[in-house]
Amino acid sequence: MPTPNPAALEFLLTRRSRPAKTLTTPVPDRATVQTLLTAAARTPDHGKLEPWRFVVLEKAALARLADLVVVRGAALGLEPEAIDKAQTQYANADLAIAVISAPKPSEKIPQIEQVYSAGAVCLALVNAALAAGWGANWLSGWASHDRDFIREGLGLADHESVAGFIHLGSESSAPPERPRPDLDAITTWVSA
Repeated sequence: MPTPNPAALEFLLTRRSRPAKTLTTPVPDRATVQTLLTAAARTPDHGKLEPWRFVVLEKAALARLADLVVVRGAALGLEPEAIDKAQTQYANADLAIAVISAPKPSEKIPQIEQVYSAGAVCLALVNAALAAGWGANWLSGWASHDRDFIREGLGLADHESVAGFIHLGSESSAPPERPRPDLDAITTWVSA
């Protein structure tokens, strides 16, 4: 039996993402980002395919994406509020990591399991950042699902998609606590 790690369990029971709009500078330096990405890459991925990759987005790259959101939102005929919300997500950020789902050809590992692994990487990255004392938030939004935006903005291949943008920074304020989970939403099946 593995050795219990009460501190890790307590962290998981009390972890809380920080709203991206509350994150500020300073942000993790490159060495710290490397450590966080190394931790996130420990995510299970059937067959050791590593069907994901990372794109580190610093302030200038995020500003470029903010401009592209405005162009793409207008081209798609989106409401100004939806465009503004997405534009703010990038314009106000100082550091984000795009987790790219990049499924690999495999006769044994279904593509959906590879996509799930990319999602698990997002949560692992958020948890690594929180455990290291940084604020972190996992965001997506309409732009992350727009093929033209992700192709032009991130240079993704046709088989790739965005699993999430993980925003990192310092906390300007602690988020309010909320009770979780809703244990009434858990179904337990027992043997007959």
